Amino acid sequence: MTLLRAANVQLAFGSRTVFEGLTFTIEEGERVGLVGVNGSGKSSLMKILAGAAKPDLGELQLRRGARVTYLPQEPEFPEGATVQSELAVSQAPLKEALDAHAALSRKLEADPAHATPKMLEQLSALSDRIEQAGGWDTEHHAKTLLDRLGVKDWDRPVAQLSGGLRKRVAIARALLTRPDLLLLDEPTNHLDADTVDWLEDELDKLPGALLLVTHDRYFLDDLVDRIVEIQPGGGLISYPGNYAAYVEQKLVAQENAETAEHKRGRWIAQEVAWLRKGPEARRTKSKARIERAQKLLAEKGFQRPKVADLKVVAAPRLGHTVIEAEGLKKSFGDRKVLDGVDFRLQRGERVGFLGPNGVGKTTFLRVLLGEIPADSGKLVIGKNTKVAYYDQQRAQLDPEQTVYDAASNGEDHVELADRKVALRDYLEDLLFPVPMQRMKVGALSGGERNRLLLARLFLEGANVLVLDEPTNDLDIVTLNILERLLLDFAGSTLLVTHDRYFLDKVATAILSFDGEGKVTRYEGNYDMYKRLREQSQAAALKAAALKKDEPKKDEPREEPAQKPAQKKPGKLSYKDQRELDGMEATIEAAEKRKAELEAKLADPAVYSQGSKVAEVNQALEATTAEVDRLYTRWQELQDLAAGTA
Repeated sequence: MTLLRAANVQLAFGSRTVFEGLTFTIEEGERVGLVGVNGSGKSSLMKILAGAAKPDLGELQLRRGARVTYLPQEPEFPEGATVQSELAVSQAPLKEALDAHAALSRKLEADPAHATPKMLEQLSALSDRIEQAGGWDTEHHAKTLLDRLGVKDWDRPVAQLSGGLRKRVAIARALLTRPDLLLLDEPTNHLDADTVDWLEDELDKLPGALLLVTHDRYFLDDLVDRIVEIQPGGGLISYPGNYAAYVEQKLVAQENAETAEHKRGRWIAQEVAWLRKGPEARRTKSKARIERAQKLLAEKGFQRPKVADLKVVAAPRLGHTVIEAEGLKKSFGDRKVLDGVDFRLQRGERVGFLGPNGVGKTTFLRVLLGEIPADSGKLVIGKNTKVAYYDQQRAQLDPEQTVYDAASNGEDHVELADRKVALRDYLEDLLFPVPMQRMKVGALSGGERNRLLLARLFLEGANVLVLDEPTNDLDIVTLNILERLLLDFAGSTLLVTHDRYFLDKVATAILSFDGEGKVTRYEGNYDMYKRLREQSQAAALKAAALKKDEPKKDEPREEPAQKPAQKKPGKLSYKDQRELDGMEATIEAAEKRKAELEAKLADPAVYSQGSKVAEVNQALEATTAEVDRLYTRWQELQDLAAGTA
């Protein structure tokens, strides 16, 4: 059954048409991902569907009695709101049902002899409403949600919270409403990777329908059963399945469109040649063919969508020492942020930073960059190291400057691959047309400001990129371009991001910020980090359990009648030992090959060669299977060496 339908929606901002004749439906219980490039109108459509904005034309039809909850990118709260009051507001329908159930129960208990079938039916109906709205112990559930989201102060005014904590309160408020339709606009922004994992599980449990705008591709893969793409100009294309299915279907559709366009081009060439012949050759009976040829020439053929053409200018070669830190300590009052941290960045490495918000990731970056001093420890920056820093607050951009001036740094040309390119043309390649170049930076969307800052950063000629949350607000197409650019970058990269898919594709190592100033390094990408961390946690739990089972000193030790033989650490054969010694390099090579193939699939140029796409896909499947096999074999060898196999 249709839950929500928008028909013939039209929306324009000045001379720019966002939607025209757009029709969109959501069925009951459906999970839909909404994708499109920055500026295509995703957030505007969400606001219209939520009733928070009105279109210029069109109508919105919502199933009678259906409840809709909308979480915008930047949530709003009434003046004087506290955490508790906001969660109470979100549960108003539940509180109403609880109060009605309590009143009816008291009435029945006071006079059970006058209970009627109708009163019992009402009590049963109220019980069902309570269950659907979230259950009986609502305050406990709300506090559990807040605690998991890292919000500790139940009575604290919302105005005193940071932007990230305000977003978390808004997420808890939205989840507690348990609506028939939940609209989420970039819910993962400002959340750490572990919290994103948790939120994914919570959304999976919700019984209602979901419409989701997010650049988190794992989120889309795991949660949605349909992808709707907003085309430039406001059209919609629907693809059944999750994000992976959408990518595959879109590749096939583009291949087919390009084949059709090639045939159309040949037909046009043939018809033009025929039209150039004299009237004698064409004859009068060919009038219909002439009209058909003229119509064909007037049609707009298939054009591959434009993408931002980010470039990195040449940089000096890094020396043997890039950035090295030893025993770094940093505290703010009684709070330890860094406690004796050692770190070495090598040439070509791409190190991702992971950990809860506020644990010290940005502080560590700023200490490494020399922006704030460490309390103690040693820091060495290589003499050839040139750093470009992307600040998550985008403080380097002046909102009063024009886009052109913000990108220029006083120059009208940029140096790209030993050639000069006019800045105006370079900005056009970044999807900032000339009229947009005259706009103020403050008028740009978050994704457009992000793209502008990244473009300016890559023009600095740095050989070390330090990127603090660069993926926020970027559309998926631009994320793919950024991934490919970082994979091709000859220097080193330090990267703070919650985007698990992004880290899987580009990271060669992960720094895990574990709290209390402790930082642990894991080699490999995000998937490898998760495996190694789970193994480490399992080993720690096993050791704690064994320690708990040990008898205390004052207690007599009970010896078994026959002590079972304990397995000693095994001694690997020469062949197995050599295999284990080389396993790390083998896994790294396989991961690199996998990343290269994924980068090829992200490259628009590969889709112009039909057979190439299938070939790359097959190679990627084989390489992924090989990576999994290597990890399994590595674990087997480790177990043999430890005597646990």
